[in-house]
Amino acid sequence: MITRYALFEGKVKEGRTDAFRKAVIERLLPKWKQFPHATDVRVCFAESRDEGAPEYPMILAVNYPSLEAVAAALASPVRTEARAATEAVLAEFFDGRIHHHVTLANEYTL
Repeated sequence: MITRYALFEGKVKEGRTDAFRKAVIERLLPKWKQFPHATDVRVCFAESRDEGAPEYPMILAVNYPSLEAVAAALASPVRTEARAATEAVLAEFFDGRIHHHVTLANEYTL
């Protein structure tokens, strides 16, 4: 499985954490769930971090069956819509940057 992560590095604007999280779930998650070939979408909101660690208020993980599926999703019109919606939410609630990482995921159940 291939997982594409979006790491939201920075800070949610002061006093806006709950509104940010609500906007992500209501305005962005529906777009992310429409990505072609995506099999899972995981939205992770930070609750704590090690002292001195960079601040990532949110990490998005989208799973795909292959690198070709990732490429198709990134080339789709849905990505353009999702990017515009994300930029609007970030302008309202977030100061920072987003960077993406594509990984080969290995999962082991206990």
